[in-house]
Amino acid sequence: MHDVKNHRTFLKRTKYDDLHLEDLFIGNKVNIFSRQLVLLDYGDQYTARQLGSRKEKTLALIKPDAISKAGEIIEIINKAGFTITKLKMMMLSRKEATDFYIDHHSKPFLNELIQFITNGPVIAMEILRDDAICEWKRLLGPANSGVARADAPGSIRALFGTDGLRNAAHGPDSFACAAREMELFFPSSGVCGPANTAKFTCCTCCVIKPHAVSEGLLGRILTTIRDAGFDVSAMQMFNMDRVNVEEFYEVYKGVVSEYNEMVAEMYSGPCVALEIQQTNPAKTFREFCGPADPEIARHLRPGTLRATFGKTKIQNAVHCTDLPEDGLLEVQYFFKILDN
Repeated sequence: MHDVKNHRTFLKRTKYDDLHLEDLFIGNKVNIFSRQLVLLDYGDQYTARQLGSRKEKTLALIKPDAISKAGEIIEIINKAGFTITKLKMMMLSRKEATDFYIDHHSKPFLNELIQFITNGPVIAMEILRDDAICEWKRLLGPANSGVARADAPGSIRALFGTDGLRNAAHGPDSFACAAREMELFFPSSGVCGPANTAKFTCCTCCVIKPHAVSEGLLGRILTTIRDAGFDVSAMQMFNMDRVNVEEFYEVYKGVVSEYNEMVAEMYSGPCVALEIQQTNPAKTFREFCGPADPEIARHLRPGTLRATFGKTKIQNAVHCTDLPEDGLLEVQYFFKILDN
């Protein structure tokens, strides 16, 4: 591997256990020996044919009626072999909803569609796998949830939808439609797209760490948080760089001996930041996360998030706000500063 900027060899051919085949897609960020790299293109035509020939991205949209089931739906997505490359909980404006339903402008039920989709938050995801558009539509099932329960009882709409309008989730029908819809929710022009749903009141911050995301634990962690009575009022996937992480973790520098390892883990891949709301959220959620060391957590607090999903003191599944006065600041860091 050659460093073009510094005109020197950065890495010779070597085994790197933390890099996996599914990580190798255009646009992804990977960390190799603490250096963050962006995959811009395939090195040659052979590699492009082998890795990219059937790879597709499509939009997966969890609608307002199924937001409470987001964890279960994300778990299904992960188990079906999809990689979630972007994720954001959003609140659509009427104009954004009108643009989204452009193919239905002549339909008599357009206003009903717009009213429904703007009635609460949605979760938009860019998902990746071979034949993603077709496979996501198959996973969704028929558009009418009643029909889905009869014809595809294991589909998302059968499991979580109600009828033809409140049918839990959406997926585009074609490559062109997928490209248009992904551009609406995740603009390539550098603008933010639809607004996030952070409320910045009575809140604390949770960050689901990169190792947990890559291990497919996101859905289960979200479900566990919901079942414990916490409200996830905002959610977004971030690919943090080292500077961002060091800024976010500044309070731990010189205090926690594992600081450097903590930083390296947090920028090793995509993480998912959450705004958590509940009464006295910082204290109650910190208790729910458990001790930083999962081994200690499994002995002293076996029902906590880190006891259930953590591996080591560094890869302990989640970061949570330690001090009540920092809850809002950490939420603002992700949903005001980084979401720009």
